[in-house]
Amino acid sequence: MQVRKRFGQHFLHDPGIIRRIVDAIAPLPGTGWSKWTRARCADLGTARPAGTMDVIEIDRDLAAALAADSRAGTRLRIHVENVLETDFIALRGGGAPLRIVGNLPYNISTPLLFRLLKQHTAIADMHFMLQKEVVDRMVAPPAARNTAA
Repeated sequence: MQVRKRFGQHFLHDPGIIRRIVDAIAPLPGTGWSKWTRARCADLGTARPAGTMDVIEIDRDLAAALAADSRAGTRLRIHVENVLETDFIALRGGGAPLRIVGNLPYNISTPLLFRLLKQHTAIADMHFMLQKEVVDRMVAPPAARNTAA
């Protein structure tokens, strides 16, 4: 899959790390492609059933590749849209609160986290892989200078 700089894409490839992340999240129904999603699709309908999974992907080519993957079957619902415009309350509908999982690009991490917090009533929990600089900013004391740049 071609990496698109404009989307800030970085893909995790180590299957061992991916498996440990998926196991730590303990996927259950409602967990929300890259190899994370493929690993999750492998879990759908196994000893740890997860039902269906919604994926939000802005890259049309990546979304098409996900849709064509036979492991997903009908249990993967792909929303080709900008996650910064996603209505998570509508996505949840009348179902259980969402579990949000993702490898967030640096350039949208902060605005997406604030968007998700505004829609927290639709969300059970969130699990993200973030760049170190984003995490450093998150744990910095108030009014601290960003020395990571």
